[in-house]
Parts: sequence; C-alpha cells; structure tokens
Amino acid sequence: QVQLIESGGGLVHAGDSLTLSCAASGRTSSKNIMAWFRQPPGKEREFVAAVSWGGFSINYADSVKDRFTISRDSAKKMVYLQMDSLKPEDTAVYYCAAGPWSQRVEDFEFWGQGTQVTVSS
Repeated sequence: QVQLIESGGGLVHAGDSLTLSCAASGRTSSKNIMAWFRQPPGKEREFVAAVSWGGFSINYADSVKDRFTISRDSAKKMVYLQMDSLKPEDTAVYYCAAGPWSQRVEDFEFWGQGTQVTVSS
C-alpha cells in the first residue's frame, strides 16, 4: 500500500501563487510516477501534471503548461506542485496520485484525500 497526504491548499486571488505538497509513504516504487489531478466543482477529475521519481519524465495538461511546475524530492518522498498565475478556473480539489505513466484517472490505484484550492477573481 501507498499512503499519500496532500497539503498547501487555500484561498488565493487571481494571479497569486500557491505550492501544494504531497508526502508519500508505504510501499512506494521507483517504477511509479507521481501525478496531480484536480476536480473542479461539478466536473470530473482531470489530469494536471506528472513526474517520474527519477525526474526525467514530466508531463503537463495543456491548461496548466507554463504556469504550473511539478517537482519531486525522491529522498524525502515528496512531490510538489508550484502553481503560478492562478486563475479562477483553477479552483478545484487537488489530488496527489501514484501509478503508471498515464493521464487516466482509472489507471491510478493510490490517491490522497485531496486539498482544496480556491481562486477568487
């Protein structure tokens, strides 16, 4: 089992920055990738960004490319999501997930409890 705990959410204004953190524990595998998903109010969960533990593979959704930065600290088993130039449409519950190299929600077995990010206009 893999346990994931997110932190860092909050209420910010449009244009602000926020950094989310995800602490991983348990039977983490270097073969897994770590990803961030989000679920806006009334919408389905969607892919945001992913990074391999080795850091050589990174992928972003088009909607956040050039504004969000995913990173990881393998030694600490931490994954981060730096979010800049936030927009009201970034408002969502953000989830950390561990799984294969994929953007599909159904491919990920391990999930955190989520952290709320609210961006006011």
